[in-house]
Amino acid sequence: MSAHALQAPLAARPAVNQPLWTWLALGLLGYVALPWYAQQDANGLALLAQVFSQAQTGSGLLQAAAFGRPWLWLALAGLAIAGAGAMLPAGRRQGSLLLLGGGLGLVSLLVSGFAIGARGWAFDGLNASFGELGARQPGMGWGAFVVLTALLVLASFGLARRGYFKGDLFVAAAVLGMGSLLALFIVFPVLKALSGAFFLEDGPFSLAVMWERVAHERNFGLACLAGGQRCGVAWNTLFLGLMTAASTTLLGTFMALMAERASRRYARPLNVLALLPIITPPFVVGLGLILLFGRAGVFNQFLEVAFGITPSRWFYGWLGVWVAQTFAFTPIAFMIMRGVVQGVAPSLEEAAQTLRASPHQTFMTVTLPLLKPGLANAFLVGFIESMADFGNPIVVGGQFSVLSTEIFFAIVGAQYDQGRAASLAWILTLFALAVFAIQRGLLGRQNFTTVSGKGDAGLAMPLPAGVRRVVHSVALPWMAFTLVVYLFALAGGFVQTWGRDYTFTLNHFRTAFNMEWGEFGIVWAGTAWNSFFTTIKLAALSAPLTAALGIGIAWLLARTEFKGQGAFEFSALLAFAIPGTVLGVSYILAFNVPPFELTGTALIIVLCFMFRNLPVGVRAGTAAFKQLDRSLDEASLMLRAGSVQTLRHVVLPLLKPALVAALVYSFVRAITTVSAVIFLVTAENELATTYIIGRVGNGDYGVALAYCTVLILLMSLAIALIQWLVGERKLGRRAAGAVPAPH
Repeated sequence: MSAHALQAPLAARPAVNQPLWTWLALGLLGYVALPWYAQQDANGLALLAQVFSQAQTGSGLLQAAAFGRPWLWLALAGLAIAGAGAMLPAGRRQGSLLLLGGGLGLVSLLVSGFAIGARGWAFDGLNASFGELGARQPGMGWGAFVVLTALLVLASFGLARRGYFKGDLFVAAAVLGMGSLLALFIVFPVLKALSGAFFLEDGPFSLAVMWERVAHERNFGLACLAGGQRCGVAWNTLFLGLMTAASTTLLGTFMALMAERASRRYARPLNVLALLPIITPPFVVGLGLILLFGRAGVFNQFLEVAFGITPSRWFYGWLGVWVAQTFAFTPIAFMIMRGVVQGVAPSLEEAAQTLRASPHQTFMTVTLPLLKPGLANAFLVGFIESMADFGNPIVVGGQFSVLSTEIFFAIVGAQYDQGRAASLAWILTLFALAVFAIQRGLLGRQNFTTVSGKGDAGLAMPLPAGVRRVVHSVALPWMAFTLVVYLFALAGGFVQTWGRDYTFTLNHFRTAFNMEWGEFGIVWAGTAWNSFFTTIKLAALSAPLTAALGIGIAWLLARTEFKGQGAFEFSALLAFAIPGTVLGVSYILAFNVPPFELTGTALIIVLCFMFRNLPVGVRAGTAAFKQLDRSLDEASLMLRAGSVQTLRHVVLPLLKPALVAALVYSFVRAITTVSAVIFLVTAENELATTYIIGRVGNGDYGVALAYCTVLILLMSLAIALIQWLVGERKLGRRAAGAVPAPH
């Protein structure tokens, strides 16, 4: 063997360990040079000049050495042990040291953070055992965040070096990193809120209390079947969820088929109309429906004039909520199903027709079965969205109660019963888990691969004549209905006073968005500008983070195998099973005290946006990954590309529909969400939806609807920009222009 061959492993060793040294350097930087604790009234990064001088802004090193917080030395000890491991060659021995150092530092920081708060010991038992604690600590800041992240990544590298995750450092860090985010920002706050179901006020833990609250007649009563006025709120929610999931999945599939397989002239108007409900605050849809079908609505007035039927409140109740939710959630199903329809390989349909199958047979036996992953995902998302919806039931629900509104009134109403709210949230979670399990059971381990590494220049089959007629007869009237509802709703922003004075005016827009020229330039004189700029900034920050995290989790679920994968997936979907109101309250309960003190900051709103909207990116990515052949990844890895290179150059270009769905949905929902953030906003961080709710509460509907009009135009431009930047997925197929549709 040559000397060159003997030296090759030694020369490669620094490159193998380079990620270890990078994260060690980041950890030391955070420990030595960044403020360790959070500052309530200032950005911690703006106080770098005071890191080595003051107790409030000092680094971890200064806190441990000079300000009486010796427990922080354990973080440095963990980094030192991991550094000793980084000096060794890659192998199990190195992995043990990395795991020991990273785990020691991580656990010690978390334990001390939860045990020692702003008032000393956080638990009475510790105070009784160890006496009064002199040193106290506020919430963690940038320094603690960087060190915790570095220790977590080093511990995950240790697991990879010991043979877990097939030795892939990136996969190990991704699983532990994303799993920690899900645990911290979904599981932890949700458990904090749900635990209230087991406790009476100032009482001990009790399973009997939990069972009594969940099984209460108000939740599961069946009085309506025996002539009573109403059934339990849990049955109402389950019935409405199934109805909404079925209608949104059906309409979303029809729209996707019409956009991709019918005449292309429908694609552009369908894209615009299908996205209108999702880029509008939910109470605008409800207002438009009330103007149409309410007691003083156009439809009831027509019935009175034409047939002498006295106007009534027939629309308020389950019917109104179902119609409003179908408007609101069909676009989600459409975006999921459109990517799935695009991914169906034309070569499979051509093969069926070559074997003399008719177009109708080909569609029913080849195309439709390949859509099953998307149909199941769209149904699941529609069901969970319906259960968690708050805006539509509160506007048009009337006397029809659902779990989300009951939770809201239990928290903010005069009764303030946190235990009942927590028990109702348990019911929502169990419903979501049951539907999730049924979906997994129906799909099982079936394979739906339609995009492989082989050449595919096939031509997508046009819809059979019979299917095309059915699709058009359902989708086209729905598009027209959507247009009518929005015309009625948005017209209110252009009239003086709806119902009394219909004179055209732009005064409402001037009140909200007036601009003037002052001595120093433009003056944003409108009352809505502050909330407008804040909303755009926070939504723009959260959308790419949400999309990246969602697609990353979908990749881990579809392309890797690890213990706890089922719990990992359910944690990612848990935010949809919890009403936004409960999620907002749980964030206050979890992040109002050290070690994670975020209440009152813009960061907690961004985090709430991210993890509230995360499941759509996960489900869209999962449905897309089921269509990508694993051989694409394997071929890239065999050519010695790493996991990062494979993900970037092979996988992501084929996931553009799922990426667009995640980006669009997370951005527009961040702008239009109400219930999840209504408890988190402050005077400094007012959002567009809270501003609009305030105007509606004051009866100023004109300004509220004018603001909604501006938001719709803004988000339409944002969606077009996102689709232009991301582009379309290219699968190497012929254009469909020259092939006539079958008759």
